[in-house]
Amino acid sequence: MAISGFRALLRWSKWSKKEWAIAVISVAFIVSVFSFLSDSWHAEDAGINHTFDLNPANDPDLVDLSLLQNAKAKGALCLDGSLPGYHFQKGFGSGNRNWVLHIEGGGWCNSVSSCSSRKMTPLGSSAYMDPRVRFSGILSSDASKNPDFYNWNKIKIRYCDGASFASHPEGETKNGNRLYFRGQLIWEALMDELLSVGLSNARQALLSGCSAGGLATLIHCDDFRELLPKDATVKCLADAGFFLDEKDVWGNHTMRSFYHDVFNLQNTAKSLPKDCTATEEPSKCLFPQEIIKHISTPLFLVNPAYDFWQIQNVLVPNPLHPAGAWEKCRLNIHKCDHAQLEILQGFRDSLLKALKDFKHSKEGGLFINSCFIHCQTWMSETWHSPNSPRINKKTIAEAVGDWYFKRNSVKLIDCPFPCNPTCIHMDFS
Repeated sequence: MAISGFRALLRWSKWSKKEWAIAVISVAFIVSVFSFLSDSWHAEDAGINHTFDLNPANDPDLVDLSLLQNAKAKGALCLDGSLPGYHFQKGFGSGNRNWVLHIEGGGWCNSVSSCSSRKMTPLGSSAYMDPRVRFSGILSSDASKNPDFYNWNKIKIRYCDGASFASHPEGETKNGNRLYFRGQLIWEALMDELLSVGLSNARQALLSGCSAGGLATLIHCDDFRELLPKDATVKCLADAGFFLDEKDVWGNHTMRSFYHDVFNLQNTAKSLPKDCTATEEPSKCLFPQEIIKHISTPLFLVNPAYDFWQIQNVLVPNPLHPAGAWEKCRLNIHKCDHAQLEILQGFRDSLLKALKDFKHSKEGGLFINSCFIHCQTWMSETWHSPNSPRINKKTIAEAVGDWYFKRNSVKLIDCPFPCNPTCIHMDFS
């Protein structure tokens, strides 16, 4: 046993930095799934644990959790009725009046049962949130890992409603197990508090978010712009938040049906573009493809063309039917057969088609790489490092910085898989 363990250790010692990165991110993913598992895949985002420590020796300082003290009076409560929270690291030097906000991901809940399960996790209650988290990626205070935003005021917004900060109390359900659908109120109370501690004097600001937090960024982008000084530069960045309204491989509109349930249960209509809900089937307006048509604030979209969360939950939600044909492919893109890769290429084509008009947006930016991954801005390894995914030799951080500061127009769309050797492809097998 000891000899085999030693041999395994020798094999690990020969791994490349990229292999280590894939292994560590995979472990983070597995930890998050087992930590937040509920009775429905819909209840939790199968995303990465946003507080996972990738490199303890080099991570930025731990940042304490702050609870919104004005929240109770405003009725702004997590699913379980606890106070929502955020983490704040003060800016310094030339960045002391600049702000970057990042909304964490965590899926959604679409039923009383899944929301009741969710409220017993950090995604539904501040009672379960880590009291301290490490800031990395777009929140890093290390200039070598975050060259454009390292010294800004940095906020990590914790996500504890189940509808991307768009839920409203009119949808609350009481049947012996109280749920608080207060996402919109949480957003408003949080903005009030941040404005009071310096955001109201911002010269530059960037609202960002990953996964369900990316969707929240799209929903609240123009609201955020309206709150800040007219002469401030305010922009938004959605990472892995462009969820598609696509049929799954069995021909079902799985995601459409799911969003319809979220929309009705948590009464999200008031937070969505009125021009959309007045003319479309209202729950359709939860899809980013519809939301971006109504955003006037400059917007940057980071998205993998082979987003593993969407492949595993939108395109192939049931790997065991028929006969487990998709089980290996949905866990490791290198194990997809030719026919499955053709379907994945079709999914990529659908993403690019949905972005067709946005590609011509004068102030919009794009970074669509061909990696089998999900969120890429919250972690230094994928945001900006020697091993980060690149398009035209640019990391995501460099592309976002060029766009934000108008150094270059940025519309970067990768060639199809498997052409990009810089990609980090997740392997869950």
